[in-house]
Amino acid sequence: MYKILIVDDEPIVREGIRDRIQWAEHGYECIGACENGREALELMARERPDVVLTDICMPYMDGLELSRQIVERYPKTRIIILTGFDDFDYAQQAVKLQVTDFILKPITSTELRELLDKIKLELDEESGRNEHLLRMKQELKNSMALLSERFLERLASSPMRRSEIAAKLAYFNIPLNGPLYIAMAAEMDELSLHAETADVELYAFALYNIVQEIAGGAQQSAIFRFKEHKVMAMLSGPNAEELHARAYRLAEDIRDSVKEYMKFTVTVGIGTVCSDVAEIRHSCRASEAALEYRLLMGPNQVVNITDLELRGGKPLQDGFEAEAALVSAIRAGTASEVDECIHRLIREIGSASMPIELCHVRILRVMLAVLQTLMEIGSNDHDLFGMEKRLLSDLYSFRSLEQIEVWLKGVCGEALRGVAQTRKDLTRSQMMEAVDYIHSHYSNPDLSVKTVSSRIFMSTSYFSALFKAHTGRTFVEYVTDIRMEKAKELLKHSGMKTYEIAASTGYQDPQYFSVLFKKHTGDTPTEYRNRITAGGERR
Repeated sequence: MYKILIVDDEPIVREGIRDRIQWAEHGYECIGACENGREALELMARERPDVVLTDICMPYMDGLELSRQIVERYPKTRIIILTGFDDFDYAQQAVKLQVTDFILKPITSTELRELLDKIKLELDEESGRNEHLLRMKQELKNSMALLSERFLERLASSPMRRSEIAAKLAYFNIPLNGPLYIAMAAEMDELSLHAETADVELYAFALYNIVQEIAGGAQQSAIFRFKEHKVMAMLSGPNAEELHARAYRLAEDIRDSVKEYMKFTVTVGIGTVCSDVAEIRHSCRASEAALEYRLLMGPNQVVNITDLELRGGKPLQDGFEAEAALVSAIRAGTASEVDECIHRLIREIGSASMPIELCHVRILRVMLAVLQTLMEIGSNDHDLFGMEKRLLSDLYSFRSLEQIEVWLKGVCGEALRGVAQTRKDLTRSQMMEAVDYIHSHYSNPDLSVKTVSSRIFMSTSYFSALFKAHTGRTFVEYVTDIRMEKAKELLKHSGMKTYEIAASTGYQDPQYFSVLFKKHTGDTPTEYRNRITAGGERR
């Protein structure tokens, strides 16, 4: 409902208009009928009508003066002038006042209704526009935090014009007045490795709140979420030494608060001081680089990139000796020795002073040496390619050398089990090949351990041990059993002479054959044939 006020000094006119129109049907509520402009202004101060229907000629304050007052005090109120032909000059003045419309006396109900409907339509459209504008303003207000964060993310990662930066800082009311700037980045330690996604997001939000509470309350600071689960803080001030000290103090407070109140720890990296807000992205990148030193220094640290650049320490050895020891342990298949070599390698890397990039290169070199060794000793190619993909994707996700040590031990342990199975399968295949060869060549008097082992490329001693483990018998026992079984078949189903059977089963000396046969069966070859022919067989 829109409010309408009637103003006319003639009672019959104002009351007639008030009583003859069904205001609610046209979307209005008539809030009063005044006899002059002064009375109307008093009522308007209380009711704030949307439309005023006023005569021009009235005592105390005429319609034109009332219109001037309304335009000045209530510019959104619509004004309709009641006028006659004699008031044409007044009407011209009313036009200059931007009066909404005119209606000539004598007025009819139909004309007034049509005019009221027209104005209501205009008011509806204006109300819709106003609501849309208010909604847009509210959405903008609600989005200011997000828009501000996006601007800060861009400032931290991309080049921007100084004029644009200054305008955005002012627009978002971000208090970075300089002339010096420094960035610090906070990131959770290890949590994402064992927490559910929802938990990680919750903890990341908690970290942001802690940083905002501690660093956001400091003078000349801006806090925002940055790249997944990092929180970045930008600080500014007039003195480099004081700015460094303030950043370190805030970082320690953040680290201590997170450790005390949350279920995780954080590492905070502090970047370099810069003298131009357009160059603050370099300090942000330096703070991220400082976070990577967690790999060497461990979690729950405040890492100042400037201190690291000045720090001395034990130089990194070439590492080839330690890597060679690891490769030898993998080739030998000794899991405990492999674990010890990995531990020694990681300890050597951790005790050295080197840029984090070289640390990654060193670890990558170790992993590639392991992969090459596994390929050389026959690990499955498909598994190797899968391992290589894991290597490349996981390397930069590690948060500490301890994680790398655990990962590398797991990879090598898995690989050793695969190699052991490969060797086991290969040995079984070789033993089956040896057995097949014996069954095919038992009649050869020169058949020996050396003959068979050389065929499958094994030493005689290693072959003898594996053959007994595979068959449960020594090579000689196995060959003798096969030959005796074949001799028994020939004695039973053929008329061959004993010396002929001896020769066909690999024995050049019939006498020696007969001795072996009796030892194996309890009968001489002749006794065995006679008993079989008579229908009996010794059990």
